[in-house]
Amino acid sequence: MRATGIVFACLWLAAASAPAAELFRDDFSKLPPRIFSAPIKGLTNAIQEYHYLPHRGVPTDPWEKVICHDDAWLAGDEDGKPYLEQHTLHDDPELWNPTMVVGDPEWSDYTVEVKVRPLLKKDMAGVVFRYRTNRHYYLFGITGGDRAFLRLRLPLEKRFRVAEWKDLGEADFPYGVKRYYTLRVENQGSRIRAYIDGKLLIEADDGEILKGKAGVTANVPARFMDFVVTTSDANEREIRRRIEAREAELARLRAENPKPKLWKKFRIAPWGAGRNARFGDLDGDGRIDMLIAQNVRKVYRNSFASISSLAAFTFDGKLLWSLGRPDPYNDVIAHDTPFQIHDIDGDGANEVILVKDFKIQIRDGATGKLEAWAWMPEAPMDNRMRPYEMEVGDSIAFFNFSGDPHRREILIKDRYRNFWIFDKALKLLWKGQGQLGHYPYPADIDGDGKDEMAIGYALWDGDGRQLWSHDRELRDHADGIVMGNFSGREDGPVRVYACGSDEGFLMFSIDGKLLKHVRIGHAQTPSIANYRPDVPGLELMTINFWKNPGIVTLFNYEGEIVAQAEPIHTGSPVLPVNWRGDGVEFAMLSGNPKEGGMIDGHLRRVVMFPDDGHPDYTFTVLDVTGDPRDEIILWDQQEVWIYTQDRPFEGRRIYAPVRNPEYNDSNYRTTVSLPRWREWPPGR
Repeated sequence: MRATGIVFACLWLAAASAPAAELFRDDFSKLPPRIFSAPIKGLTNAIQEYHYLPHRGVPTDPWEKVICHDDAWLAGDEDGKPYLEQHTLHDDPELWNPTMVVGDPEWSDYTVEVKVRPLLKKDMAGVVFRYRTNRHYYLFGITGGDRAFLRLRLPLEKRFRVAEWKDLGEADFPYGVKRYYTLRVENQGSRIRAYIDGKLLIEADDGEILKGKAGVTANVPARFMDFVVTTSDANEREIRRRIEAREAELARLRAENPKPKLWKKFRIAPWGAGRNARFGDLDGDGRIDMLIAQNVRKVYRNSFASISSLAAFTFDGKLLWSLGRPDPYNDVIAHDTPFQIHDIDGDGANEVILVKDFKIQIRDGATGKLEAWAWMPEAPMDNRMRPYEMEVGDSIAFFNFSGDPHRREILIKDRYRNFWIFDKALKLLWKGQGQLGHYPYPADIDGDGKDEMAIGYALWDGDGRQLWSHDRELRDHADGIVMGNFSGREDGPVRVYACGSDEGFLMFSIDGKLLKHVRIGHAQTPSIANYRPDVPGLELMTINFWKNPGIVTLFNYEGEIVAQAEPIHTGSPVLPVNWRGDGVEFAMLSGNPKEGGMIDGHLRRVVMFPDDGHPDYTFTVLDVTGDPRDEIILWDQQEVWIYTQDRPFEGRRIYAPVRNPEYNDSNYRTTVSLPRWREWPPGR
């Protein structure tokens, strides 16, 4: 639509004639002339679901590749001039777009200009502006060889794996592939004016997003040159003022919180691995130890990996025992592996329960000595892939199906379809199938002293009866699932919550009725904690990954969105952290000094880590030093560093939340942090 109105025209002309200040200019000459990706050891890109990597092998700072697992971008030179290129035939254009952005969320009322040369007419290439998240931004581009368009990407989808767009205008524009076209977009408040080669083609008025970063995008091979963002001198000062105010507020918030202080560090090479570790008291001294597994990926991607070595360390760095031969190639992981630490026989000492070499094994926690074993079940004939007669196992969880509150029943599942339930003597009790997702959740929801099991989009009882299921109607698996009453009221409703990959966020009643279905993108690794004291009950935080990584969404217990932002461009376990002991928790993103830290319920980085050389590859959150506040355990394949608070707790009552037991650990579990308080110091 065309802009009208004398008043607006005067304002626009006044803004356009004001002195111009550059917010950013780049000819792409500082980007290396190569593909910006170096895949790690043939591993799938899922490694970035719960490991921090600053980039895919090639730094692009200050440009941000917003789809971290995407290998679409490179730089080069044409006739002596550098360019940025999207070089792939994008295979999922209806859901996401390869995109590079730059700038600050406070950028507003700016003009962005870039030269673009599409190398294929089939689909679009263009400029992104007012970028809020990789699912919420404006796009001006050319497509099909004959059309220019202006659109707004909306953050919530109505249809499965189909992005929701709001069309703001289009114009005929025949173009070819042999030259560059200059795309320019002017923003002034809600008004948008879009030009090609100096000719105004589209005008629109839309105020959904008024601020945000800028960048380039393409669904077909296309080259970009000479990117520049300008604004008026007055507005540049206003943008700077807003950024300074934001940074001052963050500095104030960070000063109010304890700073991370190194407590211990120790070396784990050559036994080191990625986020493939378990924590528990292995040697019986009452202190937490670390058990690390390396793995070999076999047959097909992440579906049939097997444990190749185990190593048990104390937090003083002492190697308690090891099993197998370590190899640096086997350190990375992009899946779960079947091993846990648990007192399975009830003798007061922990065992290690694992699946290796097609055997369920129980080993002594202190020595690693084999105590009992049984063959894994026969692999079902209807599996999509069946490379072995016996199952290899994907993950392990423990349940109370017999009335034993210590949870002695063992669940072992394959990657997505089958599970088996064993007793503590490794006798098979029953089995089941479904669209299982990654990891189950146990809870006694009917008060009979036994667990029910949420797995996939289904609820089972301990006798092997499926109480209800939505497995058949939902088309992507549940990455994380949880059930409980998180309202903060004793009489509040028990709900089942699922972060269902591309199905987004789902909430069910306890009898299986679907109450909420919010398509926020590829939702996974949720956690539940008191992130917002101003919101009743507890909140569920989830982070997106595939095709829209790094978008963090906070829901209240009723399934309504409280906050959403994109603080990173990768995945994270977003584990709750009881950092202050005052009843409000933070969520951990990563240990990276720049892009990591802890965020609060408003999704602000309120705790940052020092730039002291510590590993930032992966982490977990545990209380290990004495008071109920959490420590952060950071590690990579070489070392473990443990951080605690730089100041003692001051107060008479300290928050000591109840968490999932460590014997049910997984890269995919929903971490739940339930309120609990303790007198402090003890015995006062």
